[in-house]
Amino acid sequence: ISQFNPKYFLLTGLPGLEAMYPCFIFPFCSIYLVALLGNSLVLAVIRKNTTLHQPMYLFLAMLAFAELGVSASTLPTVLGIFLFGANEICFEACLLQMFSIHSFSIMESGVLLAMSVDRFVAIYNPLRYAAILTRPRIAATGAALGLKSVTLMLPLPFLLKRLPFCGHSVLSHSYCLHSDLIQLPCGDTRPNSILGLCIVTSTFGLDSLLIVVSYVLILYTVLSIISGEGRRKALNTCVSHICAVLVYYVPMISVALVHRFMKRAAPAVRLLLAKVYLLVPPVLNPIIYSVKTKQIRQEL
Repeated sequence: ISQFNPKYFLLTGLPGLEAMYPCFIFPFCSIYLVALLGNSLVLAVIRKNTTLHQPMYLFLAMLAFAELGVSASTLPTVLGIFLFGANEICFEACLLQMFSIHSFSIMESGVLLAMSVDRFVAIYNPLRYAAILTRPRIAATGAALGLKSVTLMLPLPFLLKRLPFCGHSVLSHSYCLHSDLIQLPCGDTRPNSILGLCIVTSTFGLDSLLIVVSYVLILYTVLSIISGEGRRKALNTCVSHICAVLVYYVPMISVALVHRFMKRAAPAVRLLLAKVYLLVPPVLNPIIYSVKTKQIRQEL
């Protein structure tokens, strides 16, 4: 088997549905427009209105920033395929896209965890809420989440670049993902696989577990409130965040289950679900928070 250093990778749209690509142009363009415009508006509203410079909204701004990053990272190649049939991407650009997608996804997961802690503090100790979650602490949290995502992902492009490639250079998605890229080298990919598993476990796995723990504590605290009206108000403050968590993790789990148990499903189905996993949260979360949050709705 001949080894080579690839200059280009070939991206995959929706196999078997190439003739229908013009039908997908409007939906995908609309999705990206809503995602980019919605999250930009949320950021602009929170930045403009000083009354929204509170922990909950500052964390929401971080979430919008992370989702803008995910959308902007996938947009060039996804729309390039469906609009222009451009399915080539150079090796360095592919590594950069992989780094960006995963880094912003890790940050998004971390922000959702921070928001669950924010809701717990607000319900458990409302009188000291502002004293506990001060602006410097929130800024430090945001910086730590950004630094963590970059630090965890930084070694992966260099580990991939050192590997020899052989055979084909066709990727199975419309964008570059680490799990896709490590299928192509013919060298020893164990360091990449082990590091990738550690990253997934220490971020998405740990974050989702701690979010569940946070909501168990929230539920326990809410049940200790004597007033029924007080319980309802406390739970209502969590509705938007619960929706955001479900919008983020349900597609992720669905993609994992389809890849694990439905290997005979049409490739187009699996690839469409993978796109849903990355594209749906940035679209729905601005809508959820705009509808459910009175202050943001009024500003918009």
